[in-house]
Amino acid sequence: MTDKTPLILLPGLLCDRALWAAQTDALSELADCRVADMTRDDTLAGMARRVLADAPETFALAGLSMGGYCALEIMRQAPERVSRLALLDTSAEADDDGHRAVRRAWVAEAEADGLDKVIPRHVEMYLHPDHLKDPALVATVTASARNVGLEAYKRQQAALAARPDSHDVLPAIACPTLVLCGRQDAATPLALHERMAAAIPGAELVVIEDCGHLAPLERPEEVSRAMRRWLSEREGTGQP
Repeated sequence: MTDKTPLILLPGLLCDRALWAAQTDALSELADCRVADMTRDDTLAGMARRVLADAPETFALAGLSMGGYCALEIMRQAPERVSRLALLDTSAEADDDGHRAVRRAWVAEAEADGLDKVIPRHVEMYLHPDHLKDPALVATVTASARNVGLEAYKRQQAALAARPDSHDVLPAIACPTLVLCGRQDAATPLALHERMAAAIPGAELVVIEDCGHLAPLERPEEVSRAMRRWLSEREGTGQP
C-alpha cells in the first residue's frame, strides 16, 4: 500500500512524457506520477474521457498548454474526482478565427512537407530566447514532437481549434489550485493566467522568471518546487 497522491500529468501539443521527466523524479516521494497519452483523440472531450477512464477514483491533476485545456474539460466533466489542480502555461480561452486559421495552415504545411517543416517554428514559439541556445533542450523538444508524429499532431490541432471557452468552469473549482506561467510565455501570456487565477477561488499564481511556454523543461527546479508546495498543501487551508 502507498499513501502517495496519484498525480496525472497532461502534456501539451507535440509534447510527450519527456515534458514532465524532472517533475516525475522530483515529486516521486509525494506522488505516484502518471503521464497521460494525449495523442489518440481529436476532441478535448474525448481526451478528457480517456484520462478519466484510466484514472483512479480521485487524483491530483496537472496540465500544460493543451494539457491544461484538457484539465479544464475534466473539471467540467468530473470535478469531484480531482483532489487538486495545476494549470501550467495554458488558458481558459477558446480559439478565435485567426488562431484556427493558423492551425489549419500549419497542419496543411505539415501534411505537404512533413512534420519536421513546422517543428522548428513550434520550438521557437515555445522556448525563451535564451533556451533556444541550449542544444540539449532544443533536441528534447524536437524529439518529443517527432515521437508524437504527424497523425497525432493533426488530431491535437483539431481538438485545440474546436475547444470551448472554459471561463465558466473556473469559479466552481473548489480544490487547491496552482496557476503557473513562464514570465516570457509567448503562446499563453501571463495576463491569461492572472485572469484564471483571479477567477478560481483561492488559487495560487506562480510566475517563473526567464521562462517561456515549456516551464517544466525550461525551469524544472522552480516548477518542481512550486508543485511540491501545491501537493503538500492541506485542502481548504492554503497552508503546507
